[in-house]
Amino acid sequence: MALTMKERQAVLKETATRYRRATKKEKGKILDEMEALLKLNRCYLAYALRNYNRKLILPGTNTVFMAGKTKRRQKPKYYGEKVAMALEFIWHLLDFPCGRRLAPYLKEIIPVLERCGELNLDKETKEKLFKISAATIDRILSPIKKDKAIKPKTYTKKASLLKSQIAVRTFADWDDLKPGFIEVDLVAHDGGNASGEFCQTLDATCVATCWTETIAVKNKARRWVFEAIKEIRRRFPFPIQGIDSDNGGEFINSHLAKYCENNKIAFTRSRPYRKNDNCYVEQKNYSVVRKAVGYMRYDTEEELMLLNELYVILRLYTNFFQPTMKLVEKIRTGSKVTKKYDRAKTPYQRVLDSSIEQEDKKRLKEQYATLNPVALKDEITRLQNQLIKSVAQKMRKQRSLPPNDLEYILCEATRG
Repeated sequence: MALTMKERQAVLKETATRYRRATKKEKGKILDEMEALLKLNRCYLAYALRNYNRKLILPGTNTVFMAGKTKRRQKPKYYGEKVAMALEFIWHLLDFPCGRRLAPYLKEIIPVLERCGELNLDKETKEKLFKISAATIDRILSPIKKDKAIKPKTYTKKASLLKSQIAVRTFADWDDLKPGFIEVDLVAHDGGNASGEFCQTLDATCVATCWTETIAVKNKARRWVFEAIKEIRRRFPFPIQGIDSDNGGEFINSHLAKYCENNKIAFTRSRPYRKNDNCYVEQKNYSVVRKAVGYMRYDTEEELMLLNELYVILRLYTNFFQPTMKLVEKIRTGSKVTKKYDRAKTPYQRVLDSSIEQEDKKRLKEQYATLNPVALKDEITRLQNQLIKSVAQKMRKQRSLPPNDLEYILCEATRG
């Protein structure tokens, strides 16, 4: 039975010292034994045993290696500590994007941070950051990345027979080039307890530009959802041309249908039990809403106000400073699926590249020039801490917990 590579290396290691100390006649006997045992060339065995753990130069080359020992080639790091520190700061600021999203956006965000006085880089570090690849970013940041578990829930209820009058649209039917067609969905903040009333977040995403608006409502009653949709329409930086929802009764109702008809807005719905039809907004339910407010239960007026106060700041942070990638091609070869994405851009950049009115673009540019991403992130963090504190105080009252049992409260409040 042939020996494995590790077993051969172990035999060579044990025999090398004895071989070097042996006489010429003894070395011949050792080589005979090794040749029969390892089934290797005799000349190679003599070479390996004679030079084990010594620096060698391969014949005809300048390659230096340690015989019998694997040693990585040492070379100075091109992207040093300054680049790593700047990357970590920007990565935290932008809410932990992957390398493919972050790499093309560095040329945009670094001048903004320098303009706001939040980042001061020397010329060499800045040049390195401008040409760093996505794979290198992931490699540098890999030691500090942490995984987070996701446990999604759904509380969509069936709508009335009105849905038979509303056209069905699938994800493949969208025109990705024309802004103004949005998908809407509700995100439940029940904290794992579906009893009673609790807040919901109305999430609306433009298919073409990825522009996202969020508003919290006290429950999923048609009245509050309808008012939130009208408010979202006012917040979008361009006219809404179409609304696509799931089949829940909070969307499929005569009030919203008539509103869309009067305002010449196309109103469509997805197929039942086909979440992929609303894929553009479904992915924002986590990347925007869940990452910002977590999986806690929000059911008080104070928490509703805090959520909406947070969303006012979050919309600026998400749409102006969060680069996204859109799927442009998917090829299936047998069981293998190959996906290709476009270059990462923020929704703000996608809006400027779109065909909306120049006046709307000018207004967005003026607003962008006044924003400080670090200040926005600090305000978001402050409001998030207030939400956690509000939930913690509520849990103390409900469960009669001691005031110093914060570890238990935060663990229970943020579980997902």
